Amino acid sequence: MKNTSSDEINSRTLTHIDADGNAYMVDIAGKEITERTAVAEGQILMQTKTFEMIRDNTIQKGDVLTTAKLAGIMAAKRTHELIPLCHPLQISHIDINLNVNQETETVNNSTITIQASVQCNGRTGVEMEALTAVSVTALTIYDMAKAIDRSMKISEIRLRNKTGGQSGNINLP
Repeated sequence: MKNTSSDEINSRTLTHIDADGNAYMVDIAGKEITERTAVAEGQILMQTKTFEMIRDNTIQKGDVLTTAKLAGIMAAKRTHELIPLCHPLQISHIDINLNVNQETETVNNSTITIQASVQCNGRTGVEMEALTAVSVTALTIYDMAKAIDRSMKISEIRLRNKTGGQSGNINLP
């Protein structure tokens, strides 16, 4: 596991900002093509009744879990259209897992955990694609269930790990 200290962060330069402070797209033409992977995760907290309706596929709008997975996959493939300085990538694989086990229930609330894994062979990483997939999956769940539960809360969206590229493998707690 690689941990980053605050001294390391402070000594780094931002890759998308030039010497004059202007944003620009990083030139990746000289980078080596390597296998890149990233895993991101997040959660959506909701009332137990909402959780049960999603799990049991009784939401009037349709199959929330399948629709959310498809939305997350589509979002990962279109990340470069959503995040201004991201490169378009030829993604080779996207997998979205939704943990809808009742064990995640807390007092009067339940949580669906979302995990997105993205792979490509390319010159730049797929971290943003994995994070975008998790975000849009959660937003789709919210959209499809908001008529019965506007108190849902999307949280804990973060990168869990990445492989490939100059910075190597990074695993985060």
